[in-house]
Amino acid sequence: MVNARSPRWSASTTLIDYATRRGTTFAGKRVKQVTDHIAEAINALSRPPAVLGHSFGGLITQQLAGRGLAAVSVPMDSAPFRGVLPLPVSALKSARPLIGNPANYRRAVALTYAQFRYSFANAVSESEAKRLYEAYPVPGSGIPLFQAATANFNPFTEIKVDSKAPRRGPMLMISGERDHIAPSAIANASYAKQKRNTAVTIIREIPNRGHSLVFDSGWQEVAEAALAFVKEYH
Repeated sequence: MVNARSPRWSASTTLIDYATRRGTTFAGKRVKQVTDHIAEAINALSRPPAVLGHSFGGLITQQLAGRGLAAVSVPMDSAPFRGVLPLPVSALKSARPLIGNPANYRRAVALTYAQFRYSFANAVSESEAKRLYEAYPVPGSGIPLFQAATANFNPFTEIKVDSKAPRRGPMLMISGERDHIAPSAIANASYAKQKRNTAVTIIREIPNRGHSLVFDSGWQEVAEAALAFVKEYH
């Protein structure tokens, strides 16, 4: 969720800008805290909304859908959940700068440019990668990465999804072909869990795109795919 500040995708600009100034706003935040917070906001609406999320936001999107809170959902380059077993080398390398230091558990951690280039911006040019790095990253909570790393070993993990919930609703899972953080092995394993649901479940891989696919120069292709699905099923 490093890229959440993009005005193309988020209405949370004020919160993210505040986090950018303070640097530690997101420290100590757990996945369940964020999911519960968004669920509370959804419950205040007159009807279930379309829910879209990227990376850990994609995981949270699936959790909300599993609670029956989404009329339609589009998780993009989603973080894995309990039961998703593949651990590709690129995903481990992307997570290592954070989970390699246990002290990062309760910190808000910012990526270096080299780390961002490998993890997020590997499928764009060097000049675009530098522009994206200057514009969008903010320090993110370390806890979710540690939670995801131990999800398949912790029976009480918060990193779980009810993929069989009858009220889950239609779901489009979008992934980037060249994603290092959530590569196709993770995306396909997540889809294998979600397609057991009786509702419509579709997976779409966007060619030659990395983890930055929702905020780099090709964002419109992803937005159009998501919007078309929402319009069809919402």
